[in-house]
Amino acid sequence: MREDRRLGEKLAKLEALFRRAGTPGERTAAGAAIERLQGRLPDPGEAPEPEVELQYSLPDVWCVDLFCAVCRKHGVRPYSYKRQRRTTVMVRVREREFERTAWAEYCKLHDELADYFSAVTDHLVSRVMGSGGSGTPDLKQG
Repeated sequence: MREDRRLGEKLAKLEALFRRAGTPGERTAAGAAIERLQGRLPDPGEAPEPEVELQYSLPDVWCVDLFCAVCRKHGVRPYSYKRQRRTTVMVRVREREFERTAWAEYCKLHDELADYFSAVTDHLVSRVMGSGGSGTPDLKQG
């Protein structure tokens, strides 16, 4: 409910901005933001989606750090149970909303980090180590 109230407050502010927009560009931007927010608000007659516990098994500790940071940014408290792997993270959320916001942001940031790590690795191997870095060479069988 707290999230719904916060979205309602944002919507009221955007509607006020839309009414007093000074330029057509401001009016268009405010209108687009209003439409996005209205899509996030539940219908008045619709029951709110229940919170469920989700488990994410991530590939490494860097991904865990990134995922936890994104969760906290969105007001979600990540946790794990005793004896779980370090790369397993649990969250209790409304699944559709979480997938649309926090998980989508995590995936985007993860892809950007993977590209960055790849570029740094290529640079390290080719320039610093002086190797071609074309992967593992194939053995010729004679």
